[in-house]
Amino acid sequence: MAASPASETHLAHTKATRADWLRAARDVLVSDGVGEVKILPLSTRLGVSRSSFYWYFKSRPDLLEALLAEWEAHNTATILAHCEEPAASIGEAVCNFFTCFVDPALFDQGLDFAVREWARRDAAVRARIDAADARRIASVTQMFARHGYSPYEADIRARILYFMQLGYHALDVREPMEARMARIEGYLLGFTGRPPDPALLDRFSARFLP
Repeated sequence: MAASPASETHLAHTKATRADWLRAARDVLVSDGVGEVKILPLSTRLGVSRSSFYWYFKSRPDLLEALLAEWEAHNTATILAHCEEPAASIGEAVCNFFTCFVDPALFDQGLDFAVREWARRDAAVRARIDAADARRIASVTQMFARHGYSPYEADIRARILYFMQLGYHALDVREPMEARMARIEGYLLGFTGRPPDPALLDRFSARFLP
């Protein structure tokens, strides 16, 4: 017996979850830009009917809002959480910050810069980017302040650290992890103005080197 239209619609729905739609949209956003995030091509990509989309989203703007919410929840929240982790020294605190960017599972570099590119053409997204950057910088500033830096110096060091890290990714710097870890001592001295504890360097390197 042939399946009814209702059962076909249900089958299309069950073959693709909300997470699948978001993942596909995120991949297209990163690779091709927000202009290519469209319902029909996404349904083709997922191998489901277009009606599947409407089980999870009201419209394309609803999907785009979900992408922005995912970006904020993943990238911005990760930075804030790592800046707030307990640390015995500013060197350890900065290593916590670095962890966000050394571990690709924690900070989605491609998504961050895709949203920044989107913001060049959308004032509302530009406002979201500005607000996220302000929250991130404030969190890094508070991290420095907790370790005895004056408000002015904490703000300046936070901006140097944050803007350097974004620039590092924007330039798509590619280097072996061994080379990156070999520079950690100098990075910590430069960013904090304080020589790091050798034991801290050993612990941090051991987390990311085989």
